[in-house]
Amino acid sequence: MQLYKNFCREEFDKDGNLTVFEPVYEGNYNFGYDVVDKMAELAPDDTAVVWTNPEHEEKRFTFADISRLSNRAANVFKKYGIKKGDKVLVILKRNYEYWYVAPALHKLGAIIIPATHLLTQSDINYRVQTADIKAAVCTPDGTTVDDLLAVRSQTNTLETIFVPRSRIFGTVDFTAEVERASDKLERVDTRAEEPMIIYFTSGTTGYPKAVEHNHTYSIGHILTAKHWQCVKEGGLHLTVSETGWAKASWGKIYGQWLCGCAVMVYDFDNFSPSKLLKIIEKYGVTSFCAPPTVFRYFAKKNINKYNLSALEHFSTAGEALNIEVYDKIYEQTGIRINEGFGQTEVLPIIANMGTVHKAGSMGKPTPLFDVRLVDGDDREVRPGETGEIAIFPRDGKKPFGVFMAYYGTNAEEMYKKVWRNGIYHTGDTAYMDEEGFFWYVGRVDDVIKTRGFRVGPFEIENVVMQYPKVLECAVIGVPDKDRGQAIKAIVKMVDGTHHDRDTENEIRSFCNRRMASYKAIQYLEIVDEFPKTISGKIRRVELKQNT
Repeated sequence: MQLYKNFCREEFDKDGNLTVFEPVYEGNYNFGYDVVDKMAELAPDDTAVVWTNPEHEEKRFTFADISRLSNRAANVFKKYGIKKGDKVLVILKRNYEYWYVAPALHKLGAIIIPATHLLTQSDINYRVQTADIKAAVCTPDGTTVDDLLAVRSQTNTLETIFVPRSRIFGTVDFTAEVERASDKLERVDTRAEEPMIIYFTSGTTGYPKAVEHNHTYSIGHILTAKHWQCVKEGGLHLTVSETGWAKASWGKIYGQWLCGCAVMVYDFDNFSPSKLLKIIEKYGVTSFCAPPTVFRYFAKKNINKYNLSALEHFSTAGEALNIEVYDKIYEQTGIRINEGFGQTEVLPIIANMGTVHKAGSMGKPTPLFDVRLVDGDDREVRPGETGEIAIFPRDGKKPFGVFMAYYGTNAEEMYKKVWRNGIYHTGDTAYMDEEGFFWYVGRVDDVIKTRGFRVGPFEIENVVMQYPKVLECAVIGVPDKDRGQAIKAIVKMVDGTHHDRDTENEIRSFCNRRMASYKAIQYLEIVDEFPKTISGKIRRVELKQNT
């Protein structure tokens, strides 16, 4: 059963390429009621989620299951005082509870804040303080519960910690509460343009930014799922992403369910390309989306030895796709990889879709956005020239699918920085060829893209500077064939130490013990002096050129 036609208007050219995409919705649109519950009414037995893990456990959820469980979860949240406008941190990895917790919070009008389990206690505390988080739902795995309890013991807004499948002192046994709760829920009055979700995303000049989207965000991902990922009704889509990242919203729930496609969830901790390929083979995955890093591993595995006969489409984003990897995957499978580009702040704004395709390029602007490349004065650059990717309003209106606001300290200042001169500045640069295809160049603000993760240098520099003998430091991304970019820290020591391998290893070990694993420093170099501007700022461009 497909509901997407109720929420958008589309037009196509003679070749079947999408030329117009316009969202259509009522003022009280809510994904929980108008998609999940509607699917449960019209197609109750259709599969919504297929979940498995490396231990070969398996669970399947229909839309009727998700509707019922989300009502029960919403009633549990209500029991513990969660109401419209409250912010709830959700750290559930790839645990199956996410797929009914998210709709439950949507139904209440509470604001979900997904986050990765890789966060440290300090990371969690920053998010709680920044967003005034009232409650958390977290995985029983790892140290997340202990970290949340430690954060709650401090002076802040965090009150309740829900933990599924566990009885831990100081927390709520979420699974037991859901089992006892009623599956009847009276509709809460929510509005389509009220806040629904906040993601924290990395920046280079400060701590992570809190990016806020409203309920219509879910409608925009029809474009993502139907036209870029090419999901199909009755199909099974797998996006490689933990639920803490915005990529999960792109590929693991909203657009897929609106298109009547089930979501495949492989709940792993340690990535194994062969095990992932076996999951695709076993369950008959029909469409697959992952960062280029995953395809690099696949290419090395010679994936045509697996039975991937059900698989019809590949898509990728997060970093530039190496043309050699593209060619190898196509050679082995006969399936091309559709590259796309977007951000936590926006939907897919550039993509290879339909017959519009060129290997190695980001694609062309999607019909939802007026995308142009501009120089430092916001003047459009010519084909072949590098410019910043910017989104222009149409008919004087703010583009649909662009985030509502930043949230927290300096939020207004950050918002004005990206929304200046009436256009949205992505901070990413590209050039356009004569055929109108965009080719990625790099970040204006030097955010590092490693293994599909976005890492802000400032976050790492803050940790490096905790090492007692470091005087100055700068963190940059360097090319890496497996990661896309690897993280390199360059430091100047207080005592003038230089080119000391033991000290370099000691600093790297010191820092990596204090950071989430995806932020780990791969390379560290001690230098005598930094190249600097006349005002004393470190010249990162020169550091990159010399690496």
